[in-house]
Amino acid sequence: MPDELISKYSQIKSAVMSYKKDIINFAKDIISIPSQSRKEGKLVQRIAKEMKKVGFDKVMIDKMGNVIGQIGFGKTKIMIDAHIDTVDVGDLSQWKHNPFVPIVKNDIIYGRGATDQKLAISSMVYAGKVIKQLKLVGDYTLWMVGSCQEEECDGLPLLHIIQKEKLVPDYVILTEPTNLNIYRGHRGRIELKIVVKGKSCHASAPERGDNAVWKMSYIIQEVTQLNKKLKFDNFLGKGSVAVTYIECKTPSLNAIPDETTIYLDRRLTIGETKEVVLNELNSLPSVRKFKAKVEILQYKEVSWKGLQVQQEKYFPTWVLDEKHKLVEESVRCASIVLGRKVNVGKWVFSTNGVATAGRLGIPTIGFGPGNEIYAHSVNEQMPVEHLLKSAMFYALLPTRLT
Repeated sequence: MPDELISKYSQIKSAVMSYKKDIINFAKDIISIPSQSRKEGKLVQRIAKEMKKVGFDKVMIDKMGNVIGQIGFGKTKIMIDAHIDTVDVGDLSQWKHNPFVPIVKNDIIYGRGATDQKLAISSMVYAGKVIKQLKLVGDYTLWMVGSCQEEECDGLPLLHIIQKEKLVPDYVILTEPTNLNIYRGHRGRIELKIVVKGKSCHASAPERGDNAVWKMSYIIQEVTQLNKKLKFDNFLGKGSVAVTYIECKTPSLNAIPDETTIYLDRRLTIGETKEVVLNELNSLPSVRKFKAKVEILQYKEVSWKGLQVQQEKYFPTWVLDEKHKLVEESVRCASIVLGRKVNVGKWVFSTNGVATAGRLGIPTIGFGPGNEIYAHSVNEQMPVEHLLKSAMFYALLPTRLT
């Protein structure tokens, strides 16, 4: 490693460690404020307050409700993103403690959103403070983003920021949990439904009708069999399809159903697009025979700020070349921060990268605190060490991208 980089990291490490208590306290505040999708307002205000406190050059809350802290006004535009919304808590009886009362035990923070993934914003905010304190701002503009509604529609908030608010980055760093490794992509996905019609009649004489559930049973079998034929990629793995929900319309439990709908989760590897998926489903023998209708679902909701937002529920596959400058510099910085060789991998789940890299082609990588195995679980947790190491990384990397 160049002596200059090692020296810079040494300063950053000392500064971050001096703010350990502040980072923990801020993280505890973040856990204590519930922030399910479309209910993030109170947390957005809390984050904005902390950004102003530590000295960000600008703090904005956009029309959708995302919070954006800016450092610097230089040429190279860098965006670091953490989505601050969470899923709901589910069955409270399965939690060993209140999910919104943060517990710190053995330097691990527990609570809803600890892993996925709002605690990363505490690392980001204090990385910003360290950058300002050590005068590390070069010819770059750094946007620290706390994005909303990702859990309901990944990619949507960053599409809004980039396309509507016109904050267009040259590089994007996602802080979804990577267990302190570098991730450079993941499979895409599509949410779809297949609808088949029938004809209702009294169930005492089913032969008079046309049972939509019976028809759909053939379609379900053929959809499931598709898994044997889907594409495989050496890095991302195989595409997949799963039936996740089924519903039918029937006048009563004594009547033959006249409509059945199934919902599909289709994971996409390299070379699988929405056109490919629609074609493969429309080509299924039973879909053709029963004249079923295949549709991509639409997301349409109102943000906590009152903005109507919508998007087709197609989330493209993306991979950044391992020799790209962003990957190489991220590996270099992570290696010095962690003092070890850093693994370069991929997420199993989907992230806001479906927008930045998948739709817009902006170079994107991931480096985040926490282990994804705890995401959405009743045992969500975050090692304090991960928050500290992440803050060091977020402070160091921008200096290498100008």
